[in-house]
Amino acid sequence: MNQTDDLLRTIPVGPLALIPLKSCVSMGERINDYLVEWRRERNNEYHDLMTFNGYQRENYIIPAQTPRFGSGEAKGVINASVRGDDVFLLVDVCNYSLTYSLCGSVNHMSPDDHFQDLKRMIAAAGGKAKRINVIMPFLYESRQHRKTGRESMDCALALQELVQMGVSNIITFDAHDPRVQNAIPLSSFESVPCIYQFLKALVRAVPDIVFDKDHMMIISPDEGGTSRAIYYANHLGVDMGMFYKRRDFTRVVDGRNPIVAHEFLGSSVEDQDVLIIDDMISSGDSMLDVAKELKRRKAKRVFALSTFGLFTNGLAKFDAAYHDGIIDYLLTTNLVYQTPELLSKPYYVNVDMTKYIALIIEHLNHNVSLHSLLNPTDRINRLLEKHERELQK
Repeated sequence: MNQTDDLLRTIPVGPLALIPLKSCVSMGERINDYLVEWRRERNNEYHDLMTFNGYQRENYIIPAQTPRFGSGEAKGVINASVRGDDVFLLVDVCNYSLTYSLCGSVNHMSPDDHFQDLKRMIAAAGGKAKRINVIMPFLYESRQHRKTGRESMDCALALQELVQMGVSNIITFDAHDPRVQNAIPLSSFESVPCIYQFLKALVRAVPDIVFDKDHMMIISPDEGGTSRAIYYANHLGVDMGMFYKRRDFTRVVDGRNPIVAHEFLGSSVEDQDVLIIDDMISSGDSMLDVAKELKRRKAKRVFALSTFGLFTNGLAKFDAAYHDGIIDYLLTTNLVYQTPELLSKPYYVNVDMTKYIALIIEHLNHNVSLHSLLNPTDRINRLLEKHERELQK
C-alpha cells in the first residue's frame, strides 16, 4: 500500500487548520498551496461523509495575529473558529527581520519573542482545537542541550512547557542534539533529517558530482557532528573524516574557550570532493577554518552543507572564501529566515523544504506513519541510481 492509499483509507484527526505565525507567513502560504492542490486532485470516495467535513478547502490557513501594545507586551488572537480542528502552528524562532515598537524604540524580534508568541497562540486555541501540533524547524534554545555547570537547560524546559500547554506533536529538523527529547519521554517529538533534500539540491546544482568513495568524502567539522556525518557517509557509501577543535582552556573569549586549531582525523582528501556536514552555521568561522584546512590538504572541491544558515556575522567571509576558491558551493535550507542578499549569491544553493513539511502535515492529519518520511533510504537510492544513469549518458 503506497502513501496515497494510506491517506485515502484513513479518517483525518479533524479538519486541517494551519496557523503560520508572522515569522513563517511565506512558508505557510506555500505549504497551504501544496495541501490545497493535493486534496483537490485526490479522488477520495469518502469526501462527502461527515467525517471528511471540511476536507477539501481553498485555503487551510486560519487568520491569526500577535499584536503588541506600546509597552512591548503582546497577545495572541485567532480570527476564526478552530473548534474541533487539527491545528498546526508554524514558527521560525530565528527570523530576526521582524520588528516591534517598544516605548517608541524599534526592537528586532529575538528567539525569546517568537517563542512567547507561539505560547500565546497555543493559549488562544487551547480548549477549542481538537489537537495542537507545533512545527518549529529550528528548535528553540537547542544549542543549550546539556548542562556542564550551574546553568539553565532552556530547551528541555521549553519542551516541557509546550507539552504542559497541551501540544500533542512537536516537529523539528536536524536538532542540535535529539537526545533533548528525553525531557518529554512520553510525548511525540520528531527530529526530521534533511539528507534527501540536500542530495537532490546538490545533484541539480552540480550535475557532474560523483558519489563514491573514490571521488568523495564526508567531513564532520567537529566531534559533536560525527553521528550526522556517519549518517551521510553510510547512505552514500563513502569514507568519513572528522576535525576536532583544540581549545585554549587558559582563556575565555565571548563566554567560551577560544579555538587554537582544527585537527584532522581521517584518510587523505587529495583530489576528492568533500562535503562538510553541520546542523547550523552561526558566524561561519569554524566551517571556513575547516574548508581552508581541507584545501590545504589538496581537496578538489569543497561543499558546505548546513541545515540552518544563521550567518550572525554577515556574508563577507563567505564571499571572500568563494573568491579565494576555498568553498565551491554553500547549501542551507529555507527552514529559517533567508536574506535577499544570501539568495543572490552565486555560490549559494537554496534547499527548499516546503513540500516536505506539507507531506509531514498531511500524514499527521491522517494519523499515518511518518516512517517513510523520516527514513529516506529508498528515495536516496532512487536518486543516486538516476544520477548515475545520467552520468553514464
